[in-house]
Amino acid sequence: MADSSFDIVSKVDRQEVDNALNQAVKEISQRYDFKGTNASISWSGEKILMQANGEERVKAILDIFQSKLIKRGISLKSLDVEGEPQLSGKEYKLFASVTEGISQENAKKVAKTIRDEGPKGVKAQVQGDELRVSSKSRDDLQAVQALLKGKDFDFAIQFVNYR
Repeated sequence: MADSSFDIVSKVDRQEVDNALNQAVKEISQRYDFKGTNASISWSGEKILMQANGEERVKAILDIFQSKLIKRGISLKSLDVEGEPQLSGKEYKLFASVTEGISQENAKKVAKTIRDEGPKGVKAQVQGDELRVSSKSRDDLQAVQALLKGKDFDFAIQFVNYR
């Protein structure tokens, strides 16, 4: 019998991020506490730029954006916020980026977890920015998925191509 397998990836639906950003823009434009503060959130190349006239307001914009991402089913682990708000002229700015793909060292951490704690006979191999997990038993693969869902990695993971 052939091996069953699935892939562990870290992908983000760019359209859903865009939708969350648009919802945040709409909420910021309608909220009373942001009236007349030049508060905004927008794409700036590959990064997301949040700016307002106060440090706390920039953090509030980030909070709104994060809540919109959660509602759209996007893990906050894929949002990489770059430090604290920085003063630029009269405005505070904060940049965030959306990270995708599993780095080599993170893939090795996941593979080691599978080797150490997963069922025997399950193989994990790194393939670019994803990890292929294979086994003769589908039950073992499901046990691996349950194991990984229970772990708290510092990056988002999804399971695809289950066959």
